[in-house]
This record gives sequence, structure tokens and C-alpha cells, in this order.
Amino acid sequence: MMEADFSEWLNLAARWIHIFGGILWVGQTYFFTWMDGRFSELEQSGNEKTLWMVHSGGFYVVEKQMAPAIMPKLHWFRWEAAITWLSGIVLLLVVYYHGGLLVDETMHEPTAMIVGIGLILFAWPIYELLWRSPLGKNELPGAGVSLVLIVLVAYLLMQYMGARAAYIHVGAMLGTIMTANVWNTIIPAQRKMVASLHSGQIPDPVLARRAKTASRHNTFMVMPVVLLMISNHFPTATYGTTHNWLVLGILVLVGWCAAAIVRKA
Repeated sequence: MMEADFSEWLNLAARWIHIFGGILWVGQTYFFTWMDGRFSELEQSGNEKTLWMVHSGGFYVVEKQMAPAIMPKLHWFRWEAAITWLSGIVLLLVVYYHGGLLVDETMHEPTAMIVGIGLILFAWPIYELLWRSPLGKNELPGAGVSLVLIVLVAYLLMQYMGARAAYIHVGAMLGTIMTANVWNTIIPAQRKMVASLHSGQIPDPVLARRAKTASRHNTFMVMPVVLLMISNHFPTATYGTTHNWLVLGILVLVGWCAAAIVRKA
């Protein structure tokens, strides 16, 4: 009884932290990508380079600078991704790997665990290989191949674990890629750019473009991640359907389309 109570409290705490951390992370990502989009529009129009905003009773003027006079620093925001991912992994372990929801009756649980852990470990390297390849230079073909790979992963996962678990693992895979983008691409690029300023050099624009691309990809991935994470509440519409792997692909595509609209709003 005490073990069950502890597991439930751990589930509640991890879910609470996971949702709140995700709200902070996603909100900040969309806000900065929205600002970057507005600055791109200003640069193309040749108008003023400052962005005016009003929020919480105050007026703000934001200016984009590639070589600021005041030395910037990296703020605590980088921990939002880590907190969201770590709490999500705790939830995955508690609910599926320890909670008995990983496999159906006819499936082999140790095999499912190996497949699930392997997916999370190798997701980002494969993503990097794709988007650093010549195919990844053009976003439309890259997105098409990515969608096919996601659907293929979903189909293969369902051969080794339950459909509900497969949906969550695809979401965990995308969430892992997003977190790795932050810690392996965005933050290292920011650190190098800040170091360049401290040494009196102009930051490398390649680093800026690479970080910007990773951040933009994250805004597209997060929409299907949220859809997949809440899919367990709607089994007859999602993982419980006959062609559940195809439904998953449609959800991912719908999420990408929604992200495209929100990014331009």
C-alpha cells in the first residue's frame, strides 16, 4: 500500500513539474521565434530595426544586435528544457516501465524496454545526420523524410510494445530531440557567440543560423508532442484505431501545420 502511495505521489509530482516546465520552455521558444520573425520582416522591408511591444502594464522596445556593446550572459531559461525532459523520463519509467503499461499480454517486456531505451538514445544522432545532410538543406524534403521516418518508427514500435506506449515513446523521442537541440546545438552556439564578444571578435553567423534552425525545429516538434502526450485520454480516436500508426502520422502533420500558423500569427 505504501509503495502504491509513493508511486502515485511520484507520478503526480513528476507530471506537475513536467507540465509547468514545458509551459515555460515552449512559451519562451515561441516568443523568441516570433520576435525573430518580426525582425526578419523589418530587415526585408528596410524599416526601423526595433520592435515595440506592450505587456503587463509596460511598454518595451526590443532591438536585435549581432555584436552588442553590453556583454550578455546566458540566463536560467536553459534549464527549462532539462527539467521538462528529466521529469518526462521519470513519468515514462513510473507509468510504463514500472506501471505495467509498456506491453500487451502477448509481448515480451524486456525486448520492449530495450527498443524504447534505444529509440531515446539514438533519436537525436539520426535527426542530426538527416538535417546536416544535403537533404536537410531544403526544409520541405527534409520534413517529408522526417514524417515518413516518424510513421515508420511508430509502426515498428507497435510490433514490440502496446499502442498506447508506442504513442508516448514517439512523443518522448521528439521531446528528446528538442532537448538535445537545446543542450547540444543552441546553448553551445550561444556560449561561443558570447565568448567571441568577450574576446573582441564578431560572433560566427554560422553558429547563429544553426541555433536558429534548431529553435525553429523545436517550435514545430512541440505541437505533435503535446498531441501525443494527451493521446492516452482518447484511445478510440488515436492509438485504439485499426491504423493507429497512420493516425499518429496525421496527428504529427496536423501539429506541424498548426505550428506554422502560430509562428506567423
